[in-house]
Amino acid sequence: MRQQDVFKAMADPTRRAILKRLRGGALSAGEIGEAFDITPASLSHHFAVLKRADLVRTERRGQYIVYSLNSTVVEEVTRMVLDVFNAGGREAGGQ
Repeated sequence: MRQQDVFKAMADPTRRAILKRLRGGALSAGEIGEAFDITPASLSHHFAVLKRADLVRTERRGQYIVYSLNSTVVEEVTRMVLDVFNAGGREAGGQ
């Protein structure tokens, strides 16, 4: 996981909304696209950014591409953010 790619992907509100929709389970590109008033080309760009950040996984099912959250990366990012904000109450330097 490249942190720059993850934070770039998550900086955009549309991509965050896509990730939220995927919390309920895998969806096809068409099912995701129904929730947004953007062109298919723009949606495809958002999917590419999310894939590059490894936040989503894809699976081809016939003529459809189905997207799902990559929970491993999501958990890693969550731990990283919590660590940055010292969620465990530790002092700087791990003390």
